[in-house]
Amino acid sequence: MARVAGRNVAISWIAGVLCAGVVLALVWFSMPIVPVMASFVGDALRSALP
Repeated sequence: MARVAGRNVAISWIAGVLCAGVVLALVWFSMPIVPVMASFVGDALRSALP
């Protein structure tokens, strides 16, 4: 990360950890739909390809 004048390293770390936590939470909440999407894509490919 480039050092920019006026930026606090501690606040940058806190913001980075919070952002990573939000991304991980979104991935965790989206995990139950993975088998449904795999089934949907598989069915779509089977019906589209002869």
